Amino acid sequence: MTQTMATLAQVGPKKEDLARYYALISQVFDVRRHIDLMHWLQGDVQYYLPHDILVAAWGDFHLGLVHYDIVSSMPGVRSENAKSEAITPLLTGLFDRWIAQDRRPFSLKVCERGFTWDNAATPGPIGDAMRSMRSSLIHGINDQRGRHDCLYVLFSTQAQRHRNERTALKYLLPYIDNAMRQVELLPDQYVATHPVQTEAPGSSSDNEVTVLSEREAGIMKWVAMGKTNGEIGSILDVSTFTVKNHMQRIFKKLDVLNRAQAVSAFSNSKQDA
Repeated sequence: MTQTMATLAQVGPKKEDLARYYALISQVFDVRRHIDLMHWLQGDVQYYLPHDILVAAWGDFHLGLVHYDIVSSMPGVRSENAKSEAITPLLTGLFDRWIAQDRRPFSLKVCERGFTWDNAATPGPIGDAMRSMRSSLIHGINDQRGRHDCLYVLFSTQAQRHRNERTALKYLLPYIDNAMRQVELLPDQYVATHPVQTEAPGSSSDNEVTVLSEREAGIMKWVAMGKTNGEIGSILDVSTFTVKNHMQRIFKKLDVLNRAQAVSAFSNSKQDA
């Protein structure tokens, strides 16, 4: 049976339990590469949180603009082999459920609603691996400084999850998140840190980074004023869905993950103009 910090606190921690936990935490500072991360997750982390696949996701889940990293010792189960059209709907659905659970850790079995995967969209090792998963454990972190949410999903071939694993995930997730942040992003996961130029349609420049259309720039002005997609739709006499589509294109052009970052990039570009 998996022991957690909560369980140990009830019966009194043994020296070997405390030594294992402290060793687990101290190992976080040695994680620098993806291989280090995988070895750490496959080590003492398994004692508290047994799993076969870890999916770490971050971004704007409401807009479906999600980046993710997949860590597993299973052959071929890697981030670069995952298809966004298969994994993003799963992650956004689990994120909505996490919000509905008052941002508390929860678990799902393969037969429960929300545990879905589009196997047709992801042939190969990841699709094969996901078909063998029988349970998942989910929790997230709200990053107020980065102004985006992070979601962590641990998949397992085990059908039963011990209820104490949710408590273990609650206490260990900050360390897992810290370990993830020490690992270099993959090439397609980078977010630009430079100010973004906004220029009138049709203009060109050797130093041009991106171009917002007149409509997109207008929407960004309302976003900067704190208006919601619905409010902007009413102002412009368009549907909320249309505004959402514009926002998705703006996010991609500005290379940002959320509205706050978009406003910052848009404001900086106006100051530099």
